[in-house]
Amino acid sequence: MPKPGETAVYTHGHHESVLRSHTWRTAANSAAYLLGSIKPHMKILDIGCGPGTITADLAALVPDGQVTGVDRTPDVLDLARATAAERGLANVDFAVADVHALDYPDDAFCVVHAHQVLQHVGDPVRALREMHRVTAPGGFVAVRDSDYAAMTWYPVLPGLDDWLDLYRRVARGNGGEPDAGRRLKSWALAAGLRDITATSATWTFSTPQERAWWSGLWAERTVASSYAGLAVQGGHATDGELRAVADAWRDWGQREDGWFAVLHGEILCRKEPRPA
Repeated sequence: MPKPGETAVYTHGHHESVLRSHTWRTAANSAAYLLGSIKPHMKILDIGCGPGTITADLAALVPDGQVTGVDRTPDVLDLARATAAERGLANVDFAVADVHALDYPDDAFCVVHAHQVLQHVGDPVRALREMHRVTAPGGFVAVRDSDYAAMTWYPVLPGLDDWLDLYRRVARGNGGEPDAGRRLKSWALAAGLRDITATSATWTFSTPQERAWWSGLWAERTVASSYAGLAVQGGHATDGELRAVADAWRDWGQREDGWFAVLHGEILCRKEPRPA
Protein backbone atom coordinates (compact mmCIF):
# COMPACT_ATOMS: atom_id res chain seq x y z
CA MET A 1 0.00 0.00 0.00
CA PRO A 2 1.35 3.48 -0.83
CA LYS A 3 2.49 5.74 1.98
CA PRO A 4 0.26 8.71 2.82
CA GLY A 5 0.63 11.35 0.15
CA GLU A 6 1.55 8.92 -2.59
CA THR A 7 -0.81 8.14 -5.41
CA ALA A 8 -2.41 4.75 -4.96
CA VAL A 9 -2.17 2.02 -7.58
CA TYR A 10 -4.87 2.67 -10.19
CA THR A 11 -7.01 -0.43 -9.70
CA HIS A 12 -8.67 -0.51 -13.13
CA GLY A 13 -5.76 0.21 -15.46
CA HIS A 14 -6.55 1.10 -19.08
CA HIS A 15 -7.68 -2.19 -20.57
CA GLU A 16 -10.18 -1.83 -23.44
CA SER A 17 -13.02 -2.86 -21.11
CA VAL A 18 -12.12 0.07 -18.85
CA LEU A 19 -11.78 2.58 -21.67
CA ARG A 20 -15.16 1.41 -23.00
CA SER A 21 -16.65 2.83 -19.81
CA HIS A 22 -14.49 5.94 -19.68
CA THR A 23 -15.22 7.01 -23.27
CA TRP A 24 -18.97 6.73 -22.57
CA ARG A 25 -18.71 9.52 -20.01
CA THR A 26 -19.78 13.02 -20.95
CA ALA A 27 -20.13 16.31 -19.15
CA ALA A 28 -23.89 15.77 -19.23
CA ASN A 29 -23.91 12.30 -17.63
CA SER A 30 -20.91 12.81 -15.33
CA ALA A 31 -20.61 16.53 -14.43
CA ALA A 32 -24.13 17.95 -14.57
CA TYR A 33 -23.74 19.43 -11.06
CA LEU A 34 -20.93 21.66 -12.37
CA LEU A 35 -22.32 22.84 -15.69
CA GLY A 36 -24.42 25.72 -14.35
CA SER A 37 -21.28 27.34 -12.93
CA ILE A 38 -19.27 27.30 -16.16
CA LYS A 39 -18.86 30.53 -18.13
CA PRO A 40 -17.48 30.82 -21.71
CA HIS A 41 -14.26 32.59 -20.66
CA MET A 42 -13.16 30.13 -17.96
CA LYS A 43 -9.84 28.36 -17.63
CA ILE A 44 -10.42 24.76 -16.44
CA LEU A 45 -8.13 22.01 -15.14
CA ASP A 46 -9.54 18.50 -15.61
CA ILE A 47 -7.68 16.07 -13.35
CA GLY A 48 -7.57 12.37 -14.21
CA CYS A 49 -8.92 13.14 -17.66
CA GLY A 50 -8.36 9.65 -19.09
CA PRO A 51 -9.40 9.45 -22.76
CA GLY A 52 -10.68 13.02 -22.63
CA THR A 53 -14.38 12.81 -23.42
CA ILE A 54 -15.44 14.95 -20.46
CA THR A 55 -12.45 17.23 -21.07
CA ALA A 56 -13.55 17.82 -24.65
CA ASP A 57 -17.11 18.57 -23.56
CA LEU A 58 -15.82 21.12 -21.07
CA ALA A 59 -13.65 22.74 -23.76
CA ALA A 60 -16.70 23.11 -25.99
CA LEU A 61 -18.43 25.01 -23.17
CA VAL A 62 -15.61 27.56 -22.81
CA PRO A 63 -14.98 28.80 -26.39
CA ASP A 64 -13.27 31.92 -25.03
CA GLY A 65 -11.34 29.98 -22.39
CA GLN A 66 -8.95 27.06 -22.12
CA VAL A 67 -9.07 23.52 -20.71
CA THR A 68 -6.06 21.51 -19.56
CA GLY A 69 -6.52 17.78 -19.08
CA VAL A 70 -4.00 15.94 -16.90
CA ASP A 71 -3.45 12.29 -16.06
CA ARG A 72 -0.67 10.24 -14.49
CA THR A 73 -0.57 7.83 -17.45
CA PRO A 74 1.07 9.29 -20.58
CA ASP A 75 -0.36 6.67 -22.95
CA VAL A 76 -4.00 7.52 -22.20
CA LEU A 77 -3.27 11.17 -23.01
CA ASP A 78 -2.68 10.15 -26.62
CA LEU A 79 -6.31 9.02 -26.71
CA ALA A 80 -7.39 12.29 -25.11
CA ARG A 81 -5.51 14.31 -27.73
CA ALA A 82 -7.16 12.26 -30.47
CA THR A 83 -10.59 12.93 -28.94
CA ALA A 84 -9.95 16.69 -28.95
CA ALA A 85 -8.59 16.59 -32.50
CA GLU A 86 -11.61 14.67 -33.78
CA ARG A 87 -13.87 17.39 -32.37
CA GLY A 88 -11.75 20.18 -33.82
CA LEU A 89 -11.05 21.76 -30.44
CA ALA A 90 -8.18 24.25 -30.35
CA ASN A 91 -8.63 25.40 -26.74
CA VAL A 92 -7.54 22.20 -24.98
CA ASP A 93 -4.13 20.80 -24.04
CA PHE A 94 -2.90 17.81 -22.04
CA ALA A 95 -0.07 17.02 -19.65
CA VAL A 96 1.15 14.40 -17.17
CA ALA A 97 0.49 15.38 -13.55
CA ASP A 98 -0.03 14.03 -10.03
CA VAL A 99 -2.93 15.59 -8.14
CA HIS A 100 -0.90 15.48 -4.90
CA ALA A 101 1.68 17.90 -6.35
CA LEU A 102 0.31 19.93 -9.24
CA ASP A 103 2.92 21.81 -11.25
CA TYR A 104 0.81 24.94 -11.59
CA PRO A 105 0.95 28.27 -9.75
CA ASP A 106 -1.56 29.36 -7.14
CA ASP A 107 -4.89 30.72 -8.41
CA ALA A 108 -4.28 29.47 -11.97
CA PHE A 109 -7.72 28.07 -12.91
CA CYS A 110 -11.36 29.13 -12.66
CA VAL A 111 -12.48 25.51 -12.22
CA VAL A 112 -10.52 22.45 -11.07
CA HIS A 113 -12.49 19.29 -11.82
CA ALA A 114 -11.94 15.62 -10.98
CA HIS A 115 -14.27 12.78 -11.92
CA GLN A 116 -13.72 9.34 -10.32
CA VAL A 117 -10.25 10.34 -9.14
CA LEU A 118 -10.15 10.72 -5.35
CA GLN A 119 -11.20 7.10 -4.80
CA HIS A 120 -7.89 6.11 -6.37
CA VAL A 121 -5.41 8.43 -4.61
CA GLY A 122 -3.31 7.82 -1.54
CA ASP A 123 -4.20 11.08 0.22
CA PRO A 124 -7.47 12.64 -0.96
CA VAL A 125 -7.27 15.47 1.58
CA ARG A 126 -3.86 16.53 0.29
CA ALA A 127 -5.21 16.23 -3.26
CA LEU A 128 -8.10 18.57 -2.44
CA ARG A 129 -5.70 21.08 -0.87
CA GLU A 130 -3.72 21.10 -4.12
CA MET A 131 -6.86 21.48 -6.20
CA HIS A 132 -7.94 24.38 -3.99
CA ARG A 133 -4.48 25.99 -4.18
CA VAL A 134 -4.53 26.22 -7.98
CA THR A 135 -8.15 27.47 -8.06
CA ALA A 136 -8.57 31.23 -8.43
CA PRO A 137 -10.54 33.18 -5.80
CA GLY A 138 -14.22 32.97 -6.73
CA GLY A 139 -13.56 29.78 -8.69
CA PHE A 140 -14.68 26.23 -8.06
CA VAL A 141 -13.28 22.86 -7.03
CA ALA A 142 -15.62 20.21 -8.47
CA VAL A 143 -15.33 16.54 -7.53
CA ARG A 144 -17.52 13.51 -8.24
CA ASP A 145 -16.84 9.94 -7.08
CA SER A 146 -18.83 6.75 -7.02
CA ASP A 147 -19.58 4.88 -3.80
CA TYR A 148 -19.28 1.13 -4.24
CA ALA A 149 -20.96 0.12 -0.99
CA ALA A 150 -24.01 2.14 -2.06
CA MET A 151 -24.33 0.46 -5.46
CA THR A 152 -27.45 -1.66 -5.68
CA TRP A 153 -28.98 -4.07 -8.15
CA TYR A 154 -31.71 -6.56 -8.86
CA PRO A 155 -32.13 -9.49 -8.99
CA VAL A 156 -30.06 -10.60 -6.03
CA LEU A 157 -27.21 -12.79 -7.29
CA PRO A 158 -24.59 -14.13 -4.84
CA GLY A 159 -21.94 -13.75 -7.52
CA LEU A 160 -22.45 -9.98 -7.60
CA ASP A 161 -22.19 -9.84 -3.81
CA ASP A 162 -18.85 -11.61 -4.28
CA TRP A 163 -17.88 -9.04 -6.92
CA LEU A 164 -18.58 -6.11 -4.61
CA ASP A 165 -16.72 -7.63 -1.67
CA LEU A 166 -13.76 -8.50 -3.88
CA TYR A 167 -13.57 -5.11 -5.58
CA ARG A 168 -13.60 -3.21 -2.29
CA ARG A 169 -10.82 -5.42 -0.88
CA VAL A 170 -8.66 -5.03 -3.99
CA ALA A 171 -9.16 -1.26 -4.16
CA ARG A 172 -8.27 -0.78 -0.49
CA GLY A 173 -5.29 -3.08 -0.87
CA ASN A 174 -4.09 -0.71 -3.59
CA GLY A 175 -4.33 2.29 -1.27
CA GLY A 176 -7.65 3.67 -2.51
CA GLU A 177 -11.09 4.18 -0.97
CA PRO A 178 -13.86 2.62 -3.07
CA ASP A 179 -16.61 4.19 -0.93
CA ALA A 180 -15.34 7.68 -1.71
CA GLY A 181 -18.66 9.27 -2.68
CA ARG A 182 -19.95 9.54 0.88
CA ARG A 183 -16.61 10.91 2.11
CA LEU A 184 -16.12 13.84 -0.29
CA LYS A 185 -17.62 16.53 1.95
CA SER A 186 -15.66 15.25 4.95
CA TRP A 187 -12.42 15.25 2.96
CA ALA A 188 -13.11 18.77 1.68
CA LEU A 189 -13.68 20.07 5.20
CA ALA A 190 -10.47 18.39 6.36
CA ALA A 191 -8.67 20.12 3.49
CA GLY A 192 -9.86 23.52 4.70
CA LEU A 193 -12.59 24.10 2.13
CA ARG A 194 -15.69 25.76 3.54
CA ASP A 195 -18.17 26.94 0.87
CA ILE A 196 -19.26 23.40 -0.08
CA THR A 197 -22.38 22.27 -1.90
CA ALA A 198 -22.75 18.50 -1.54
CA THR A 199 -25.09 16.58 -3.85
CA SER A 200 -25.54 13.12 -5.31
CA ALA A 201 -26.54 11.58 -8.64
CA THR A 202 -26.84 8.15 -10.19
CA TRP A 203 -26.18 6.15 -13.30
CA THR A 204 -28.83 3.48 -13.93
CA PHE A 205 -28.53 0.51 -16.27
CA SER A 206 -31.75 -1.36 -17.04
CA THR A 207 -32.59 -1.58 -20.75
CA PRO A 208 -31.35 -4.65 -22.67
CA GLN A 209 -28.65 -2.51 -24.32
CA GLU A 210 -27.57 -0.94 -21.02
CA ARG A 211 -27.45 -4.31 -19.25
CA ALA A 212 -25.43 -5.88 -22.06
CA TRP A 213 -22.94 -2.99 -22.05
CA TRP A 214 -22.51 -2.70 -18.27
CA SER A 215 -22.37 -6.44 -17.57
CA GLY A 216 -20.10 -7.08 -20.53
CA LEU A 217 -17.47 -4.54 -19.58
CA TRP A 218 -17.43 -5.72 -15.94
CA ALA A 219 -17.29 -9.39 -16.92
CA GLU A 220 -14.32 -8.67 -19.16
CA ARG A 221 -12.66 -6.34 -16.67
CA THR A 222 -12.92 -9.02 -13.98
CA VAL A 223 -10.81 -11.52 -15.92
CA ALA A 224 -8.68 -9.48 -18.34
CA SER A 225 -7.77 -6.06 -16.90
CA SER A 226 -5.14 -4.82 -14.46
CA TYR A 227 -7.78 -5.25 -11.76
CA ALA A 228 -7.83 -9.01 -12.43
CA GLY A 229 -4.06 -9.23 -12.11
CA LEU A 230 -4.02 -7.20 -8.90
CA ALA A 231 -6.78 -9.36 -7.42
CA VAL A 232 -4.77 -12.54 -7.98
CA GLN A 233 -1.36 -11.08 -7.10
CA GLY A 234 -2.73 -9.59 -3.89
CA GLY A 235 -4.16 -12.93 -2.79
CA HIS A 236 -7.73 -11.64 -2.93
CA ALA A 237 -9.05 -14.17 -5.47
CA THR A 238 -8.07 -17.11 -7.64
CA ASP A 239 -8.50 -17.22 -11.39
CA GLY A 240 -11.42 -19.57 -10.87
CA GLU A 241 -13.12 -17.17 -8.48
CA LEU A 242 -12.69 -14.34 -10.97
CA ARG A 243 -14.28 -16.44 -13.70
CA ALA A 244 -17.22 -17.18 -11.41
CA VAL A 245 -17.73 -13.45 -10.80
CA ALA A 246 -17.55 -12.78 -14.55
CA ASP A 247 -20.18 -15.46 -15.12
CA ALA A 248 -22.41 -13.78 -12.53
CA TRP A 249 -22.14 -10.50 -14.43
CA ARG A 250 -23.12 -12.22 -17.69
CA ASP A 251 -26.04 -13.91 -15.92
CA TRP A 252 -27.29 -10.56 -14.56
CA GLY A 253 -26.96 -8.96 -17.99
CA GLN A 254 -29.34 -11.52 -19.47
CA ARG A 255 -32.05 -11.03 -16.84
CA GLU A 256 -35.07 -9.22 -18.24
CA ASP A 257 -35.72 -7.68 -14.83
CA GLY A 258 -32.07 -6.67 -14.36
CA TRP A 259 -31.46 -3.22 -12.86
CA PHE A 260 -28.24 -1.66 -11.56
CA ALA A 261 -27.72 1.77 -9.95
CA VAL A 262 -24.42 3.53 -9.27
CA LEU A 263 -24.57 6.26 -6.63
CA HIS A 264 -22.13 9.18 -6.86
CA GLY A 265 -21.25 11.80 -4.28
CA GLU A 266 -20.53 15.28 -5.62
CA ILE A 267 -19.04 18.43 -4.13
CA LEU A 268 -18.87 21.89 -5.64
CA CYS A 269 -16.60 24.09 -3.51
CA ARG A 270 -16.31 27.82 -4.17
CA LYS A 271 -13.00 29.41 -3.24
CA GLU A 272 -13.54 32.55 -1.20
CA PRO A 273 -12.97 35.70 -3.26
CA ARG A 274 -10.31 38.12 -2.12
CA PRO A 275 -11.62 41.05 -0.06
CA ALA A 276 -12.45 44.08 -2.17
